[in-house]
Amino acid sequence: MSSPLHCAAVDLGATSGRVIVGTWTDGKLETRETYRFPNQVHRMGPHDYWDIPGIWTHVQTGLVKAAESLPNGERLAAVGVDTWGCDHVLTDGEGRMVFPSHAYRDNRTQPGLKQLRDNSADHLRIYQKTGIPGIFYNTSLQLAETMRSFPTITSLARHCLLLPDYFNFLLCGRKSHGLAIASTTQLLGTADDNWSLDALRHFKVPAFWFSTPVASSTRLGRVRAIAPLRFAEVVSVPGHDTACAFESFPSSTDHHDLFISTGTWSLVGFKSPVPLTTPEALSAGICSERAGDGQFRPLTNIVGLWLLEKTLDAFDARPTNRAQWSDLINAAAALPAPVRLLDIHHNSFVNPVSMRMAIDRQLRHLGGSPPDSLAGYVRLICDSLGRGHAEAMRSFAGLAGRPFDRILMVGGGARNRLLCQATANAAGVPVIALEVEGAALGNLGSQLIALHALASFDEFRARIIEPIASTRYLPHEQS
Repeated sequence: MSSPLHCAAVDLGATSGRVIVGTWTDGKLETRETYRFPNQVHRMGPHDYWDIPGIWTHVQTGLVKAAESLPNGERLAAVGVDTWGCDHVLTDGEGRMVFPSHAYRDNRTQPGLKQLRDNSADHLRIYQKTGIPGIFYNTSLQLAETMRSFPTITSLARHCLLLPDYFNFLLCGRKSHGLAIASTTQLLGTADDNWSLDALRHFKVPAFWFSTPVASSTRLGRVRAIAPLRFAEVVSVPGHDTACAFESFPSSTDHHDLFISTGTWSLVGFKSPVPLTTPEALSAGICSERAGDGQFRPLTNIVGLWLLEKTLDAFDARPTNRAQWSDLINAAAALPAPVRLLDIHHNSFVNPVSMRMAIDRQLRHLGGSPPDSLAGYVRLICDSLGRGHAEAMRSFAGLAGRPFDRILMVGGGARNRLLCQATANAAGVPVIALEVEGAALGNLGSQLIALHALASFDEFRARIIEPIASTRYLPHEQS
């Protein structure tokens, strides 16, 4: 029996973060969550921010607990960090923050977004250079607004680090840019693995803020910030949580699988050796981000369980454990199918003061009536998201010129049988819901590759992911 190899995945989401320990022994990976904490946007005046020092405090606490959870005498071999995309930290030459970290839902980017979209030639040119359409949360638009509002910021800022890169720096002291997370910015070129000078010039973003991106599974150095982890290697994993999640899909070799990573957002896409950057793909809002192995991930972001997360705020009686969630889903599934479904792409759902009021307003505009119970909202939201998933699948089929024979789902929504069944019904193909924490597993897989326990993500999927339990949902008529 070989000695166990322990890795810690720091998996940070927009509403919660956690630390998961993966133990690799004799070709098998066992995982356990050792720490979880809530995360949220903080509003100051008209703007939204992240509490970066607070998140960092939780990361340190979680990693200490991870180290303490190991058998006596054993220690963590590696640490990797993944987060949501686009958000960043501006630092001076020593790595000190010089500007507050805005949250991607902040509306400060709207004027710049309108300007970009109004100039169709510029929009298409930047899209063909970067593979990313104009979307309100893009790093490019955030940085452009910062430069317009604070033109002297370049006298202070020397580095722009995406969030996983910044936490990697805090852990080991090395400033780097991971390729996968860099591809979310609308500033990375599709022709090579480096930044697009054309895009940087267009958004008036200093090129010296960025270094040549590093590939996933690159070792960055040993942890120096947390004493119990001083022997652990910090690994640049696919820093975008979606990129990590995509590595946990046991896809078929014929590339006819569609992937959905469900959580706050529903990220719908597939793997491809080339990006989709046609005018038609731009019109459809397709992002060609990078996967952990450097390939492209054409995908579309549609609002996901954010609709439900925020609707729950309007109800005092809300589920707090799995049994209560199961009861709520069962109650929702027993209801008749909604007469009207939501236009989930509508801007009113981006960051409303009250999600329930935003939903009710749209339903009335469509000639429908708001639900009279929480279960009714759950049924409405799941059916609406299912239709959104199906519409995205059909759009990809036309743009990529390939059919999709099944849908693979991971994330929180994969545990929601109503959402999975609604997706299968609307898409007309089977949905395979995988009982995996996709982002954390992809994070751990990248660390094991860096430590030479695995040779590639292909081996990771074959040995770790394929044996994992799954549930198959066949399409049938709505009831």
